[in-house]
Parts: sequence; C-alpha cells; structure tokens
Amino acid sequence: CLDEEGKVHEFGSSWRTEDCNDCSCSGTGIGCCNSYITPVDYDEEKCESIFNKETCSYKVVEKDDHSKECPVHSWVG
Repeated sequence: CLDEEGKVHEFGSSWRTEDCNDCSCSGTGIGCCNSYITPVDYDEEKCESIFNKETCSYKVVEKDDHSKECPVHSWVG
C-alpha cells in the first residue's frame, strides 16, 4: 500500500499518522480512522477543548484557568 505521504506499507501492517489517525494496509487498500475521541457535551461558555498532538487526546479545561479541568458529559469518536 502507498500512503498519502508516499510511504510504502506491507499488507497486514498498521501505523499511526502524525494527524493521529490509525491506519492499516490490506489487500483491498488502506483504511484509516481517528485514534481519539472528541468532547461534545460540556460547558462551552466556561470551558474549551484543547487537542494534544503528542498524546492524540483532548483535554477540556476552564478558559480562564487551564489548570482546572471541566466535566465532559459526552464524547464521540
């Protein structure tokens, strides 16, 4: 399989892209999906979600104080 960056991957192999997608190569081609879940139900007036590309995860914190996490009631992914 040839990925979008021009790298060749063997059949049966899998990898994580720099955009945090998990991909695999099979006889039918490459399949990819998100490796993370996204917060969707939290207080958006008081809080904001921040994506960490190193850990491929979101953190929801208070806009005025990033050291305080906010409760999240629902995630999608």
